[in-house]
Amino acid sequence: MEEMMRVFLAGASGVIGQRLIPRLVQMGHVVGGMTRSSDKTELLAQLGAEPILCDVFDRDALIQAVRDFNPDVILNELTDLPDEVERIGDHAELNARIRTEGNQNLIEAARQSGSPKILAQTVAWQLPDGPDARAVAELERAVLAEGGVVLSYGQFYGPGTYNEQQIPAEPRVQIDRAAERTVELLGAASGVVVITD
Repeated sequence: MEEMMRVFLAGASGVIGQRLIPRLVQMGHVVGGMTRSSDKTELLAQLGAEPILCDVFDRDALIQAVRDFNPDVILNELTDLPDEVERIGDHAELNARIRTEGNQNLIEAARQSGSPKILAQTVAWQLPDGPDARAVAELERAVLAEGGVVLSYGQFYGPGTYNEQQIPAEPRVQIDRAAERTVELLGAASGVVVITD
């Protein structure tokens, strides 16, 4: 049996976050589920997490929230994506910001609360050159520099994802499989782990 860990989950109400919470709790871990939407806190509590209402861009509040929770692991599953897949292009800058500034704030919060291990979400496919691709490269560099683990996911498919009805091109990963692998990787050594079917 693995030791119980305190897991600070940023992006807890997202499509993978909602699948991670019950799995982490089942393993005996204590989950602090961070969301910036007050209407999502009840959902997180129902899933078994301790809801933490905080915006990743509010650096001081984030540092305090992480310090208060005192995690062993910070799991960064933050994205800023629209509900409609056809609007992803409009969100490129927002998603890039969450991967750069948002991730950097989480790293700073980690440094100020005993340096818990960091695992962060990124993508397993090649992005066209632009803000998104640069943001992914920056996130990966920053996480590895902290001795963290980069979770390089294939395109999600399955219930609640953009690909509910059809299976996307490779690299791809079924959403529940992605969540299972993520939980298994909490103790992984620093590096880039590709999570695909």
